[in-house]
Amino acid sequence: MSIHVLPDDVVVKIAAGEVIERPSSVVKELVENSLDAGATFIRVSVQGDGRQRIEVSDDGMGIPLNEVDVAFARHATSKLRQADDLYSLSTLGFRGEALASIASVSRVTMTTRAESETQGTLLRLEAGQVRQRRGVGVPRGTQIVVENLFFNTPARLKFLKSEQSEKRQVASIITRYAMAYPYVRFVLEQDGREIFRSNGSGQLLDVLLGALGLDNLKSMFEVSDTHLNMRVSGYTSAPNYNRSDRSRITLFVNGRWITDSSLTFAVTQAYHTLLMTGRYPVAVLMLQVAPEDVDVNVHPTKAEVRFRDPDAVFSAVQRAVRRAVIDHAQLPAVRSANRLTGELVWSPEGSMSQPSLDLQLLDAGQHARHQGMVESHAADRLDGVEEARRPRTLPLLRIVGQVGASYIIAEGPAGLYLIDQHAAHERVLYEAFMAAHSRKEPAQQYTLDAQSVTLAPDQANVLEANLDALAEIGFEIEPFGPSVFVIRAVPAMLADDDPIALINQIVMDLEQGLLPGQKTIEDKIVLQVCKRAAVKAGQILSAEQMQSIIHQLERCDSPLTCPHGRPTMIHMTSDQLAREFGRLGS
Repeated sequence: MSIHVLPDDVVVKIAAGEVIERPSSVVKELVENSLDAGATFIRVSVQGDGRQRIEVSDDGMGIPLNEVDVAFARHATSKLRQADDLYSLSTLGFRGEALASIASVSRVTMTTRAESETQGTLLRLEAGQVRQRRGVGVPRGTQIVVENLFFNTPARLKFLKSEQSEKRQVASIITRYAMAYPYVRFVLEQDGREIFRSNGSGQLLDVLLGALGLDNLKSMFEVSDTHLNMRVSGYTSAPNYNRSDRSRITLFVNGRWITDSSLTFAVTQAYHTLLMTGRYPVAVLMLQVAPEDVDVNVHPTKAEVRFRDPDAVFSAVQRAVRRAVIDHAQLPAVRSANRLTGELVWSPEGSMSQPSLDLQLLDAGQHARHQGMVESHAADRLDGVEEARRPRTLPLLRIVGQVGASYIIAEGPAGLYLIDQHAAHERVLYEAFMAAHSRKEPAQQYTLDAQSVTLAPDQANVLEANLDALAEIGFEIEPFGPSVFVIRAVPAMLADDDPIALINQIVMDLEQGLLPGQKTIEDKIVLQVCKRAAVKAGQILSAEQMQSIIHQLERCDSPLTCPHGRPTMIHMTSDQLAREFGRLGS
């Protein structure tokens, strides 16, 4: 093919593809324009996933009459004049591509009025071309309505995610900017329902209350530190409030939300030795640096930045978070010392007090007394599962004992079996639960007092979209206002669990979508329910409790693995044992 210059309409669509990837990209760009215009109130309304209609209105300074048309031209901006201004930016936008990109792939209606003018302007565009322009009476500020997004680029529609996924992304963007600009009032409406509102008090804590919910906010504490002329502020979570991914580590640089793997790693490193591998904190951190020390002209979406001294920034973030964690983190209380190894066994909940137990190995008498203090609900959970009336799938096993408070030792006609008590109990509960579910007999436990849980707006979307699936499994949950849900019943096997913590964990799992091997959302929820209900590693069991697990495992359809695919047992034949002890052939 010969070299040629692309037509303007193709160039504009290529540029739009870099900036406007999905409906939430439109919301992000328009909200940033509103913030740069000095708005103190921003209202966002979205229909469906945003393709149908997005409306963003503000009370900012508005656009003067003689600048309305040029605002939609490519590379038209009021944020900078020359290249050197890129290194001293104090605004979120600067490229002058957002409005042109949005208009090129949608139908846009803008009404705006500058404070110095008595009449506003209405401008309609389609695929970047002006279709109507007239004067209107409107209050100061700007309102932009984007309709039929990607109507002239149908190929882009194929790459959009589900409606619920797009809704969550929009909610996430609004809550992020509400955190970065707590003195601005934000309102988000989706399909005519108010999803999120901030009061514009100027206090980040007020925004976090609406974004995270009161229950989660109780586990957050303040971060505030200055190092090498860089200030780090915000909130981070106690070690006992964590997630299975990094998605709740939210970072801002000079008011701009960014994605930076290095700084995210700095936050997780601050929890070194305080969090299990694969668990991550929740954090909202604001980093203030000199504008000349950060380059924001790195990516069309402006979500990535480059620092002049990245090591110093990494150090500042890690230092600030680590100091806050050490100063405020609650130390876990010691439940007991492992009688076989002396390894400490920690209680699942944090405690305000220092450990006070004697950390010596328990003798036989101490161990017997300690066994009598094991939580009674473990026995209840074991005895509460009906014995499956199915053929035996394992040989008859005799309990020998327990090792490390995690593994059951059993003897069978084919040798020795070392059984993971948590994995085995998960398998037992899973098959019993699925059998009851197939009979349409999910056992429910109604709470004595209905409890409410407040979620972040994007998490509320996830839960609401899966209420039917949860009901199939035994949950009874009702919406009760924006992002608030009332928990009336849970599966019977979780009667002793904290329903609020349970729902929070299930929502976190649902956010990750289906994993390999999971066919439906119900499968995913059932796995989480059984995991929480099963006895835990580190829990000392009586001989009767161990025998109950083994007795039921012997009749499971798939006794060799837990529902997640991990092995439930290790088998050593008599010949293997003899070989290890040098007795084979003697």
